[in-house]
Amino acid sequence: MFKKLCHYLLFTRMGWKENVDQPRPDKCIICVAPHTSNWDFVIGKAYYSALGLQSNFLMKKEWFFWPLGPLFRRMGGIPVERSRRTSLTDQLADWAVRSERFSLAVTPEGTRSRVTQWKRGFYYIALKAKLPILLYAIDYPTKTIHCKRTLVPSGDVEKDMRIIMQYYKNYQGKHPEKFAVEQI
Repeated sequence: MFKKLCHYLLFTRMGWKENVDQPRPDKCIICVAPHTSNWDFVIGKAYYSALGLQSNFLMKKEWFFWPLGPLFRRMGGIPVERSRRTSLTDQLADWAVRSERFSLAVTPEGTRSRVTQWKRGFYYIALKAKLPILLYAIDYPTKTIHCKRTLVPSGDVEKDMRIIMQYYKNYQGKHPEKFAVEQI
């Protein structure tokens, strides 16, 4: 029922399309960009729900207050305390290795504001757990969700990040002025 509702709302009522040709493995990191609006979360969650799939996601801990906290946790949310330097990447990589199924959606920009340096945690989780990274783009001008590339981390972070930046450079978020790819 929820799957059909999400499908109807996203594709029929809102007019979104998908351009996805990558397989969806049982274990993966889902890299999502551009991230310039809270609508990215709504669209991404509705999209994955419309497919009947579930994924965890990272969100700053400040969003986990009553009544949103229990709701976000039920939806797969993992609170992140950004001020504390913990080995969250190690914990998530261990969880991925131990799990039969593991899907984690991450917005590497880390914020809806314009940044010139993307966070690398998603990459290190994938590298440590030997997971593929699916590159998903939410392109607002065409109202299309794209996934045309999967990256298996090589361990050469700079080389792999260049590939990722090249992939995302032609997509636009809801607020294009808030999106930038790194110049590597």
